[in-house]
Parts: sequence; structure tokens; C-alpha cells
Amino acid sequence: MKTEVLKGKKAIDKGAELINRGEIVAFPTETVYGLGANAFNEEAVKKIFQAKGRPSDNPLIVHIADKKDIYKVAENVSAVAQKLIEAFMPGPITIVLPKRKEIGNTVTAGLNTVGVRCPENRVARAFIKKCGVPIAAPSANASTRISPTKAEYVLEDMDGKIPLIIDGGMSKVGIESTVVSVTDDIPIILRPGYVTSKMIAKVTGVCKNFSGEIIKSAPAPGMKYKHYAPVKETVTAVREKLEETYLLNVNKNPVLLVSNKTADIIKKNNPKFNIIKLGKSGIKIASRIFSEMRKAEKIYDFIIIEYFGEEGIYKSISNRTVKSAGGKIIK
Repeated sequence: MKTEVLKGKKAIDKGAELINRGEIVAFPTETVYGLGANAFNEEAVKKIFQAKGRPSDNPLIVHIADKKDIYKVAENVSAVAQKLIEAFMPGPITIVLPKRKEIGNTVTAGLNTVGVRCPENRVARAFIKKCGVPIAAPSANASTRISPTKAEYVLEDMDGKIPLIIDGGMSKVGIESTVVSVTDDIPIILRPGYVTSKMIAKVTGVCKNFSGEIIKSAPAPGMKYKHYAPVKETVTAVREKLEETYLLNVNKNPVLLVSNKTADIIKKNNPKFNIIKLGKSGIKIASRIFSEMRKAEKIYDFIIIEYFGEEGIYKSISNRTVKSAGGKIIK
């Protein structure tokens, strides 16, 4: 199969045609690129799992063109869910709700709930609207690999496996959406993202973070498996252990992925260290972390990522980087 990369109206029109023929298409969102299929077509959805090598017990998110379309895929939308929909959609949030019967078990991994998202990205919404159906989609990378924030990164993993990649440029947010379960009165964050617990609590009055226990049936994507992983050995380390970790692995061609502030401090003492600056702020770091990991794995053999802690957007970044390192944090 030849994989085309197209832009603009031509890409959207062809993408919609392919979706309605039961094919899968990669498309941009503000978080990361998605790999989509008609959410009502079980056979088409199965092609996503085949292309990615994704375990079948890992549920997919259903993407809609307009927030009012949430009622096409979910039911029993509570007052709390309504508050979140009004506050954050379109945007980088996925709300887990009881599913309608039209959404098959392949999408939800057999669960009676479904994660629904309305992207902020205009190309994504135009594509979904043109398709005329909700689009089930995980990130458009091979399973366990780094989530793609550019069309070229999708092509690295999906070349020859899918017919089309819609090129919408660089993803603005750069990490996956916040996943929030609102099947009970108190919203629970299942996966942290750009929309933080404080932002949610400001709208709903209360919010719980996912406690981190191991579960057998994952109610949200990205909870059970190693994810976001470079092909090269990767660890995370607290600021105080970055230089020591680098020196202990100096024969492995290491690189440090760190904030601009940390980079400047380390460069004063160790000007020959390989360092990639991720940005000055949490928002900037989030937008670049996956793309810089992709660049690093092509040049270096041992990747050391700064552990950014658990506050606000940094919690979401740490969630991704620790998973990319298989849970390793050097403290």
C-alpha cells in the first residue's frame, strides 16, 4: 500500500471518501495526530489495531465535529459532564460517558463507557464533519512508540500501512488530551493532559486524580501499557541526578532533554554535554516533548529526560515521560 501525504481541501475530501469506504486515515489535532476510522464500522476500527499493533483491550477515543454531536455516541450525559463540555469543548479534553449501543465493543474494548472528544483543531473538525460520522482514533503511531506531532512522524511509523495522512502542520498542544470520567458525581482524571485538575475543579467544584493502581480493564487509553517510547534506552531523572546519570552513561552517547533553565545551569559546569532544550514554560515543553524525543532517538543512544514533577501541566508531561522510560525515575 502506498501512503499519501496531502494538505488542504483535497486531503479532507479524499480522507472522508476513504473513511466512508471503511478505510483508516491519519489526521491532525491540537494534541497529537490521530489514526481514525468510522466509529460505527467495527471492521474499519479493527484496521486501526492492525496498523498500530495495538492491544485490543485498549479503548479508543471517539472524535466529533461539534460538541452537540456527543449525543450520537454517548447517553446519560450528567449535569457535571455538561459543565465540562461547555467549559472545555472544543479542546484537549476527553470525557468518558456511558456509551450508546451504536458504538461497538471494538471501540470501547468491551466497556460500557466511551471517551468522547471534540478537537479544537480546525482541520480535524472539518475532516470529521466531511466524513459525516464520529471518528474513533488513537494516536497515529505504532503501539508503544512516541506519539506523532507532525505528519512526517506519522509517516515514519505508518508508511505502507495506511492510505492517507492529512498534513495539518505541527500539533499545538503536543501531548494527548486529558481523559476525565464523569460516570459518577465527582469527575476523575484517568489520564492527565493540558486541561489540569485545578482547571476542572474550578468548573465542577471538585475533581479526583487517578490514583495509579494497576487495573485489568482500562477505562481510558494509555493506562495499562508502556507508551510514548523512543527506540533508544530512555530514563527520567530529577534535576539533582541529571549530570550524574549522564556521566555514568557517557560511553552510551547520551543526551539530556531538559528545560531551558536546567540546560543553562548544566552547560556552565559541563559545556561538552549533549543537551536538547525543551523550552522555558510547561506549555512550551508539552508542545515539544514528543518531537524532541523523536529527534533525539535518531542521533543519540541513551536519552535522559528531566523529571518535571507533579504540579499542573508538569504532571501531564511527567506522566508521558515516565511511561516512555518504562516507569524509571532516577531520584
